[in-house]
Amino acid sequence: MPKAPQGARGVRIALVASEFNYDVTYLMVERAKEEIEFLGASLGPVVKTPGVYDMALAVKALYQRDDVDAVVTLGAVIEGETEHDTVVMNQAARKLTDLSVEFGKPLGLGISGPGETRLQAQDRIENAANAVRAVVKMHARLEEIGR
Repeated sequence: MPKAPQGARGVRIALVASEFNYDVTYLMVERAKEEIEFLGASLGPVVKTPGVYDMALAVKALYQRDDVDAVVTLGAVIEGETEHDTVVMNQAARKLTDLSVEFGKPLGLGISGPGETRLQAQDRIENAANAVRAVVKMHARLEEIGR
């Protein structure tokens, strides 16, 4: 098993998960929790939002808290009959990135899609762990440069 990075200790990570496609996102939440524990970080609040598009408001509220160092967003934007999935993902990703920069706290974009099928979304559950590792690394880098 790989060695956990030393910078993970003490990092408090909140999770924001979409209830839409919850058969997929529930597994993502569980995988993210496993990775947080493995890395030695701390699990903060777990917030469920109706969908990916609704996440920005929850992320902003979490970033305002002193007991949250980073946020990982989890969702699956599955392709429908229209371009709605592309609009949702583009807008959500842009706003989430803006909030991360505004508050100076890492954001893990553990949202799969757009343009994927349900089967592809299920195959991408590991994105949750990747997003956790990314925020731990980014938190350590920010500490190194004296944030």
